[in-house]
Amino acid sequence: MQLEILGEIRNVETIATGRGVNIRRYLDRTYGKGRWRKMKGTATVRLADGSICEAEIHWFEAHGIGQKDFKIKRVFQ
Repeated sequence: MQLEILGEIRNVETIATGRGVNIRRYLDRTYGKGRWRKMKGTATVRLADGSICEAEIHWFEAHGIGQKDFKIKRVFQ
């Protein structure tokens, strides 16, 4: 599902760090070595069909690399 984040991400939490990030090898190969963290937060997003809603999103980030691989986990109506 494609998404566009509108505004800022709120209620940011770290879910996993270091060895707790299961796809660390994929992230290292694709984006470069870094101290990867799995994060979650809520944001206003625009979905592929053009609708705008609040959603819980998950992503990975590392210092110097940035935020990668955003996914919508839950849509709030």
